[in-house]
Amino acid sequence: MKFNIDSIYVMKIDMRTIPILIGLLVALTAPHEAAAQAWTFKEPKASGWRADTLSALSTELHDEAVTAFLVIQDGSIVAAWGDTARKVNVASIRKSLLSALYGRLITDGKLSLTRTLAELGIDDDEPALNPAEKRATLRDLLMSRSGIYHAAAYETGDMRRKRPVRGSHDPGTFWYYNNWDFNALGTIYREAAGETIFDGFAKRIAIPIGMEDFSASDGRYVGAPMSRHPAYRFDLTARDLARFGQLILDGGRWNDRPIISASWIEDSTSLHSDTDHHALGYGYLWWILPVDRFGPGAALASGYGGQKLAIVPAKHLVVVQLIEKRDGPHRDRTGDFLDRLSRLMAAAP
Repeated sequence: MKFNIDSIYVMKIDMRTIPILIGLLVALTAPHEAAAQAWTFKEPKASGWRADTLSALSTELHDEAVTAFLVIQDGSIVAAWGDTARKVNVASIRKSLLSALYGRLITDGKLSLTRTLAELGIDDDEPALNPAEKRATLRDLLMSRSGIYHAAAYETGDMRRKRPVRGSHDPGTFWYYNNWDFNALGTIYREAAGETIFDGFAKRIAIPIGMEDFSASDGRYVGAPMSRHPAYRFDLTARDLARFGQLILDGGRWNDRPIISASWIEDSTSLHSDTDHHALGYGYLWWILPVDRFGPGAALASGYGGQKLAIVPAKHLVVVQLIEKRDGPHRDRTGDFLDRLSRLMAAAP
């Protein structure tokens, strides 16, 4: 693929920026399948972006060993750092990917938000779910409000420490960031759709929107002895994750073709629960950004280790950050990313 280096924002070159530029060149020239679509670029300074903000951000990303960082505005890349073609475990961003797939199932009438776990035949290993827990609905799980505090696969230590006592909250009444809910949703999807999450994502989202790198083999289920519901790990590149973000920003349409219903996108990225995490709200497997800071409709997919995908309609922005732990020491603070996002909004035309 040919490109004009003058059309890409490049900071003053020194020894620190050379690896970043090499990573960008690799990302832009990597081979891809015929169905894939390469990103277009626009020169940020000519578009009205503040060059000082982007330059400062470049130094910051290098110092913190960020693997890849992309800024998309109006469907074109205005700034890119690192190796945007490197596949990274996106951790809990997987949940927002699944939310989009649920939009297809709900729209097609294969599932209803009011179906209970009892009706869906969902249980777990001992200690099994009790009748009160089985009254939780699909909507409760999507909101992370099931009230089911069974041990789950792929939990962090912080999740285990904060997990409420079994039976302490009725379904629908209390928000807790609950991997049991998220993993059970994976089981429900697999049974309702008759396909793996990864096959479904490849066929129904990745291929239709022209992802350059993803295939179903980039996902795998991760089980654990304490629960029958496995987690579903995704490895994605920054440039493919940005494409998914653009799909959400555009209300589920790609090249004017509906991929996910606009009503589902609106509902899943709307505030359904308040949380105790950085003043963020929660929708259906999406974090909801504060309106007073980021404008209406802004949402965040966030994963352990610094994996982030932000959607900011007020500035027509999609921002992706991926961090591969093997790249070196780094900070993993959601607050730091939100600060970067605020600075990018201030710098954007």
